[in-house]
Amino acid sequence: MPIHLYWGDDEAARQRALAERIEALVDPAWASINLSRLDGADAVQAARALEEARTSPFGAGARVVVLQRSPFCQACPAELAAQLEASVALVPDDCHLFLVSDGKPDARLRTTKRLRTLAEEQSFTLPPIWDGAGQIERVESAARARGLTLAPAAAEALAEAIGSDGMRLASELEKLALHAGTGSSGGPITAEAVAALIGGQVTSSLAVGDALLAQRPAEAIALVEALLEVGEPALRVVAALASQIRGWLWVCLLERSGEQDVAVIAKAAGIGNPKRIYVMRKQIRGRSPEQLLALLRRLLDVEAALKRGADPGDAFRDGFLLAALAQPGSAPRR
Repeated sequence: MPIHLYWGDDEAARQRALAERIEALVDPAWASINLSRLDGADAVQAARALEEARTSPFGAGARVVVLQRSPFCQACPAELAAQLEASVALVPDDCHLFLVSDGKPDARLRTTKRLRTLAEEQSFTLPPIWDGAGQIERVESAARARGLTLAPAAAEALAEAIGSDGMRLASELEKLALHAGTGSSGGPITAEAVAALIGGQVTSSLAVGDALLAQRPAEAIALVEALLEVGEPALRVVAALASQIRGWLWVCLLERSGEQDVAVIAKAAGIGNPKRIYVMRKQIRGRSPEQLLALLRRLLDVEAALKRGADPGDAFRDGFLLAALAQPGSAPRR
């Protein structure tokens, strides 16, 4: 099938799959002619991708046209949609057009419906950061793709350390592959090897939120510093924490109103998996909406400080320490 839809927020897995397909399809001797990489954010390049996809390859192998940030399944202009309609039937069998995007295709669009009748579609989505089992399965799947065998404790430790960072997962698995290649045991990679190679940075934004909720600001600050040291963007940490705290607040408010149906609570709070509500209820037991609102206010102060150019470490330290002081009822109920 000459047209391919690759989408999803797991950029590392998406790019790895794309690289494997290119390697299998394109003759290296003709790659400079038969491989094109274009950016769909530019309408001119998107139109050019459609033109090149209708051109048979030169020499041996297939022609591959890669359009990153493809607009055809998102907000596609009418002119581009018309060009797509005129082009898709003319793509020869020895030419492959890869339409790549971060977001899920909009099923309502005519272009999406048309492409799905013709294209091979693959999704590369990250599991939610709170989905521990999904994170572990993702780590194990990525390891298997590299021919690595992880002990169960090693997969769990790596999932905890990496979180949803697909690029870092790819990097750490490369280290583990080298480690496995130089080792002499021949057995599965152990949790001790994972700990040694990743430097003990086992944390995530969820762990930061848990520490804040438990009124342990020093622990929260240490966890944030660990995230910043491995290159996690400060504003991404803020966004993850804000989402986590808003979820707690919704659950707290709905339960206070007398709502007990977890499906109703999950829908109102925008939480995809209703089973998560049971975990969140335990987390916020004994907490009040006022405490959660105080955390959100301090988090907004952190975001404002970051956007004004403050040092990320200072912004989080100031915000978290003030958040601990501002929470009503300093001691959690047991």
